[in-house]
Parts: sequence; C-alpha cells; structure tokens
Amino acid sequence: MKKHLYRACLCLVALLPLACSVNPVTGESQLSLISTAEELAIGEENYQPSQQSQGGQYQIDPGVQAYVAEVGRKLAAVSHTPDLPYEFVVLNNSVPNAWALPGGKIAINRGLLVLLQDESELAAVMGHEIVHAAARHGASQMTRGSLLNMGSQIAIIAASTEGYGELAALASEIGGGVYMAKYGRTAELESDYYGMQYMSEAGYSPQGAVRLQELFVSLNDGTNEGFFSELFASHPPSEERARANRERAAALPAGETYQKRYQQNIAQLIKDKGAYKAQEQAIAALQDKRAKDALSYLDTAISIQAQEGQFWELRGLAWEILDNTTNAEKAFSTAIKKSPHYYSPKLYRGMLRYKQGNQKGAAADLKASYDLLPTRTAAFYLGELSLSRGDKGGALNYYRSASDGLDDISSKAQSRIVTLELAQQPAKYVLSEPYIASNGYLKVAVKNSSNIYVEGVKVQLEQLQNSGEMRQVLTLRGSYALSPGQEISIKTTIGPFDSTAAADYFRSQVSVARPAQ
Repeated sequence: MKKHLYRACLCLVALLPLACSVNPVTGESQLSLISTAEELAIGEENYQPSQQSQGGQYQIDPGVQAYVAEVGRKLAAVSHTPDLPYEFVVLNNSVPNAWALPGGKIAINRGLLVLLQDESELAAVMGHEIVHAAARHGASQMTRGSLLNMGSQIAIIAASTEGYGELAALASEIGGGVYMAKYGRTAELESDYYGMQYMSEAGYSPQGAVRLQELFVSLNDGTNEGFFSELFASHPPSEERARANRERAAALPAGETYQKRYQQNIAQLIKDKGAYKAQEQAIAALQDKRAKDALSYLDTAISIQAQEGQFWELRGLAWEILDNTTNAEKAFSTAIKKSPHYYSPKLYRGMLRYKQGNQKGAAADLKASYDLLPTRTAAFYLGELSLSRGDKGGALNYYRSASDGLDDISSKAQSRIVTLELAQQPAKYVLSEPYIASNGYLKVAVKNSSNIYVEGVKVQLEQLQNSGEMRQVLTLRGSYALSPGQEISIKTTIGPFDSTAAADYFRSQVSVARPAQ
C-alpha cells in the first residue's frame, strides 16, 4: 500500500542534484522529487485505505456525499488544474478535519460539516484542499520528508479497550494506513489565498473563508486541543491567516453564502448530533472501563439513529468487556450489516470467532477486513489460521505483514517468524564466532539474537586448510539453552595457538533442536 511513498522517500537520498518543478498554481519553482505520474499513483493507491482508517464513508444520508462532491467539483472546475482526477468524500468521523492526498483525492469529516454554517464556509474548506492538490503541496512536503501520520477515531475506540484482550492492538497501527502532508506557513497561506479566488470565481462569498479561519483560531485556544489535534497538526490556524483572509476578502466580489441550502443538505447530520454526542460519551465510558454505562449511552445513540454501524460496533466491544460473547457477536454482526464496506466490525467479529474456535467464520471475516485495510491485527490472526492448517509459507507471509511495529501484536508475530524459521535458518538467529582466548585455546562465542528462548543449541566446527578447503568437521560436546539476547562462550581443547589469527582457520555452524514451548 505504501510502496510509492517509500520510493518517494528513497528519492531524497538517491537523486542528486535536487529537482525543481513548477507550482501549477503560482507558476513559481518548488522543490519536488515526485513526478506527476507518481503523485497521481500515490493518491490513487492511498485514498481507499485512508478512508477506511478514518471511519469509512458516511452513508446514513447519501445525499450529503452527493452535495459535498457537487460543491467540490464546482470549485475544481475553476482551479488551475481542472483536469486532475478529483474525488470528494465525506468520512464518518467526528473529528473536525479535512485533507487532500496528492492527485486531488479529498475528504472532509462529518465532524467538520456540523461546525460550518453555510455553503460558502464549506467552499472555503474544499477550495483550500483543492489548492493543496493543485499546487502539489503534498509532493513538495514528501520531498522534504515532512509526513504526518494521522490517526483515526476508531483507533481511539480500540484504545479504549486496553486491558480487555487484544482488541486494543489496533490503536497503535491504524494511523499507518494514511499519510498526509503537514503543511507549513507558506503552503497554508497560499491555499487560503487561491482557495478564496476559486470561491469567488464559483460565486461564493469570500467571507466564508474569513469566518472559517476565525472559527479555527477560536477552537485553537487550548481548551479543545485533544479533539482538534489532527486538524491543527495538518492545518495550523493563526491570527496571521485570519488577517490575510480579511484583506483578501475585501478585494473580492461579495458572492453568496447559500446558508439555507447548506442547512437543508446537512439536516440529517444536525438531527443526529445527539446520537454522536452519546457515542463520544460511550467511548469515554469504555476508556474508564465502564462498559454498562457505555451500553446505556449507546442505547441513546441508537434510539436516535439506529442505522449507524459504529454504534453497534461499540456495543460489541462493550459486551466483550462484560464477557458476553453471544451479545458481542450479535452486535458486531449488526454493525457489519449496517456498514458492509467497512473493515473494523469484520475484524472484531473475526477476532471473536477465532477465540471461540470458529476458524472458518474467523477466516472469512479476517480476510474480508484485511482486503479492506491490511492491519497488523488481521494479518497476525490470519497467520495463526494459516499455521493451524499447516500452511507455513502463508503463515510466514502474514506474520511478516504483522511484524512491522512496536506493539504486542508485532512482538507476537516476530516470535512466530523466529519459531518457524529457526529450524531451517538457525544461523539467522543464533550467532556463533570462533576466537582464540587469552590462554591460546579456541573458543566459540554463541549468542541468541532472537526474542524467544531456544533449546538444543549445538555447535559444529569446520577446520580449514591453508587453501581454505575444509579439512575436517568437529562437533562440540554439549547442548545449550539460551534466553533472548543471552551470549555464552564454549571452551574447546583445540590449541594452544601462538596467534589469534588461527581462528581464521575455523568456521562454526549451529543447529537448534527447537524453540522452548
């Protein structure tokens, strides 16, 4: 999923001299090692996983998606790059934020829509993001290595289950699916300036951008820092930006706000505000290990909006905390019916089914989740299922996908990899090196570099002739058990030698009977 991003970062050290490209919006030169084709590929490749990792698409009222996309297309048509393959989606995420991936892949959260008052403010958000895409700000920031790893609301939900099994493993990995540029002062001012131009050309009041920036400045007073951290990390507000927007607006035509039309189109979101507020309270209750209180809040949320899959997913987490696996599975199944194209309820039900011994059902759920968003958690359990079927090759592939992290799931995956590879490749994990000790006799240093306890370690020596050809093989007596990281020195009766260079005529090999069970 991230191969283009990795390749782009490698370009920073691989390509010299540094390349410059022309900013399509300003016409000025800017640093970029990302080609236009690769930029488009980055956006295309990461757009769906980015949506999955941040709540998925909002689907309660499909008209909201159509409305936002219509506003976005209207602004894109008057941009400096109208031929970019723009896409616009609304994400089912309470955090007030919006972002643009390279190539014109743009998203806005429902949490931001309910803070806006009219269509001109929505146009200010969308115009700003369109400039980021049109001006290739993302490519420029990737060239500088300034990437922001954004988390998701569902990661917060997963984190709330800490201490209640492996459901919390998602919290440390969700952000890995989406990379967005952390824009600096110049890029933000540029996006404000030209975004207001697009607004004006599309018939909107530029005052919408003034009110938007003033809103962000007021929200950035410190009292809402945690909730708005994603927004402010990627789009830092400032009085400077607000002042610049006021000056810019004074030089542009008045335009329209379309307040009534906006309120009509987001009416369902406004109606459901109480439900999502109750959801936030349920998440807080889960974080405090108050599962019954969480269920009460979720009852309220569902009484307002029963079609929201996230509410049912949270119910499943609460029931699992209470060890009611029957109700937990029912809740996860309902969440899947409500949100059939979203990865996490499939993942949670798959994990639950795995623990209940339903391997067939677990495999189907986990694979479906993994296809939507390849999380480490899904990969680990798919590895466990592959191993139980005797498919060691498939298990290794999944474990390798799960091992790229610092959390408990990654640690377990790394241990499984060592266990599977140890018998075939012992020298990869148990290191050995012959050397001449101070008394002139040959010794062999042996170290367990793996993260598991191993038993039955034996050492074999090859003694070489001056020509480098093997003369004889000696198997040292003894079998050893080594803890992770443990190093031992094995004595031999070979020697004494006059020079430590004599060690060059010996090679050591290790064999491992088994990792400890």
